[in-house]
Amino acid sequence: MTASRTPRPRLRTATVRSLALAACLAAAAALTAGCRDDTAPAWEYPRLAATLNSLSAALAQGCATPDPGQCAAGLDRLDTLARRAFTEVLDHRLLDQACLTAESEVRRARTLRLAATATAAAQAQAQGQARQDPRHPALEQARRAVAAEQAAYRRLLAALEKVRTAPPPGAQTQPF
Repeated sequence: MTASRTPRPRLRTATVRSLALAACLAAAAALTAGCRDDTAPAWEYPRLAATLNSLSAALAQGCATPDPGQCAAGLDRLDTLARRAFTEVLDHRLLDQACLTAESEVRRARTLRLAATATAAAQAQAQGQARQDPRHPALEQARRAVAAEQAAYRRLLAALEKVRTAPPPGAQTQPF
């Protein structure tokens, strides 16, 4: 009979030890969570991060065809995403000079691309088959304008990402 009683106390001791260990781990987790600055707002800006990821993916896809007229829809999608990201940056008051400069570059490049694409389309329509010739000067100018606008979007994306990932002024990034 004594042999049947020995496993029970060991089982109870193991259970008590497991519960004590779980309580210690929970207390340690609560203490470490209490040491963080949980009252400060999160500065990772998850919505802005999602918008910038979409912008980055759309920019990486680029233009599927060499015709700059066909790239307009993709660049217009980039413009929509960039405006949304820029608005979110304004909402969070994260704006800096690099973002403003990059946004201005995008607007200038977009204006030049729209003008070059319109000129290329008008000349191609007037000359008939010239639209198919990849060496046509107006078409080449439109291609350069598309590439310039894509480069401006890359610079804007880099500026917005830098602002998003930088901690706000006064945020504690170092432990006490």
